[in-house]
Amino acid sequence: MKMDKPYLLITNDDGIAAPGIHALVQELLKIAEVVVVAPDSEKSAVGHAITLSDPIRVTCFKKANHWVGHAVSGTPSDCVKIAVGALLDRRPDMVVSGINLGSNAGINVIYSGTVSAATEGTILGIPSIAVSLATYTEPIFEPAARFASHMVRIVLSKGLPDGTLLNINVPNLPESEIKGVRITRQGMANFAETFDKRVDPRNRVYYWMNGIKEELQADDDVDDEAIKNGIISITPVKYDLTNYNFIPELNNWLPEIVKK
Repeated sequence: MKMDKPYLLITNDDGIAAPGIHALVQELLKIAEVVVVAPDSEKSAVGHAITLSDPIRVTCFKKANHWVGHAVSGTPSDCVKIAVGALLDRRPDMVVSGINLGSNAGINVIYSGTVSAATEGTILGIPSIAVSLATYTEPIFEPAARFASHMVRIVLSKGLPDGTLLNINVPNLPESEIKGVRITRQGMANFAETFDKRVDPRNRVYYWMNGIKEELQADDDVDDEAIKNGIISITPVKYDLTNYNFIPELNNWLPEIVKK
């Protein structure tokens, strides 16, 4: 008996018009039924923000007069919430977030709307992956899209542990030049931020943030190191932020904490 195709929810944080999400959709359509619910504009680095004080508006997005998906006025996390809770006629088998322009590794994982959309899927009990391409210029999306499709098939077959998503970063290289795949841990690489002070035509001061990524670790099992060496990085990520190792020590503080 022929099995139905899996049903995939596709989202991102670069916006529904971004080329990365369209490259991803074209590849995944070969193996699955796909629905796109993505922000109506770029929502990079919004983290896991959700919209509470404003209405969330959903419009039909078309490209070349063909329906593409639902464009949502909110954040990437909003997109997953409203897709599962209101827009879709059935529960998706997976959430795939991407393909993001720029890597989501190191401390970037905390800020990333791409990873947060996959996190929201995980919170809702849906296996989820986030896929990013490690460049901001001259992107080669096809290898990342094909690898995402490969990972979708594996995750659908094997499942993921509760509370865990896969954060995938692909070097911006032709497929023949990618040197392999490595299971990695999240590194501590962060941005050393600078703030350019400027004055607008009405003589009002404003600031423009910029920064350079600081490579703090060169261990082979770190996400940024794998990417730098032309290797696809796969990091299992949990949304439980508890520092379990510190709980015993913090319990030792309890008498002083409760002292009045």
